[in-house]
Amino acid sequence: MPSLGKILIIVENLPVPFDRRVWMEATTLKSHGYEVTVICPTGRGYEKTYELIEGINIYRHPLPDEVSSAGGYIREYIVALSWEFRLAFKAMRDRGRFDLVHICNPPDLLFLVAATLKLLKGSRVIFDQHDLNPEMYETKFGRRDFFYYGLRLAERLTYATADAVISTNESYRSIATGRGGKHPDEVFVVRSGPDLDRFQATSSNDVYRRGRRYLVGYVGVMGEQEGIDHLLRSISHIVSELNRSDIQFMLIGGGPAVEEMRALSRRLGIEDYVEFTGRIPDADLLERLSSCDICVNPDPMTPFNNLSTMNKVLEYMALSKPIVQYDVLEGRRSALDASFYAKDEYDFAIKIIDLLEDEEQRLRMGAYGRQRMVEELEWKHQAAKLLQAYSKAMLGKNGNASP
Repeated sequence: MPSLGKILIIVENLPVPFDRRVWMEATTLKSHGYEVTVICPTGRGYEKTYELIEGINIYRHPLPDEVSSAGGYIREYIVALSWEFRLAFKAMRDRGRFDLVHICNPPDLLFLVAATLKLLKGSRVIFDQHDLNPEMYETKFGRRDFFYYGLRLAERLTYATADAVISTNESYRSIATGRGGKHPDEVFVVRSGPDLDRFQATSSNDVYRRGRRYLVGYVGVMGEQEGIDHLLRSISHIVSELNRSDIQFMLIGGGPAVEEMRALSRRLGIEDYVEFTGRIPDADLLERLSSCDICVNPDPMTPFNNLSTMNKVLEYMALSKPIVQYDVLEGRRSALDASFYAKDEYDFAIKIIDLLEDEEQRLRMGAYGRQRMVEELEWKHQAAKLLQAYSKAMLGKNGNASP
């Protein structure tokens, strides 16, 4: 099959292939005739600075340790940007000119690399918007200051650089066509639903219950905005006020707030009911989630969480797990009747108990979520939209393929 073009994907926040969305994009493009190269950070289990996996060239660079301050983020972005420029030109020396540069935020500074290749080499650009960085900053720091408006400017310049935009949901698409100034024909919704051929439930293992009747699971990054503190206080309500000692909670994932959340669980006196697993391999993740009775998404209502689709919700649904979460816009749009929606921390606790005690309801909600994934949200339905975005981006303004 002749190559449809050479593609450079740049992602900063997770290594590839650990970043499931980026890996699905890369392998889909490869299988449809594109030559694909990825620049990403190193990470545990992904320490090699170069690998060829499934025909995809992967260049990796180091990053500073995880941070939670504005100054720390600036330092991280400067280091990452320096590496991304260096590796982009190294990859061009190795592989030749790239027809298209696919940049995945955060941060919204990758447009500097893409714009340079666009100016010097005529590369086309796709912006794959994973996060709303201005809303994320407002959520983390509770203010709109110089840095907030700096992020708005960087976002606007990223949109201006892009020949097409990939949005993860309709809320992000509205922002791209609104404050981003993109024409609706240039913006494509490509959700992050897992590939159901690979992301499949396994047999349950009761060892994770630690002798208790029920198991409740969470998977995801543990930062300030993910609401792990909300979940721990809900667990405290369950144990201390609702007198339930038959529920084990399993929190899967790493992040800058893990140790703080461990300490909070000790202060609340619930450490015996909560297991923090850290980041684990996919095979272990699937077995652990498959062993859960229900799963939770404690992201509170914030400007960022309300408009963002959380991958964990789609992964729970893929494994037929009923969900408890807060009533945020995109969380409800994703799960619909596969979830209970809580109003506050105490209501979250009540919803968990109500769902655990109704096995028929759990089975009904789990089956609904799985069917929704099969019929609409899983990756095979998104792959066609990704390829449409590429077809759009690879065309010049006159409708002809770029040279």
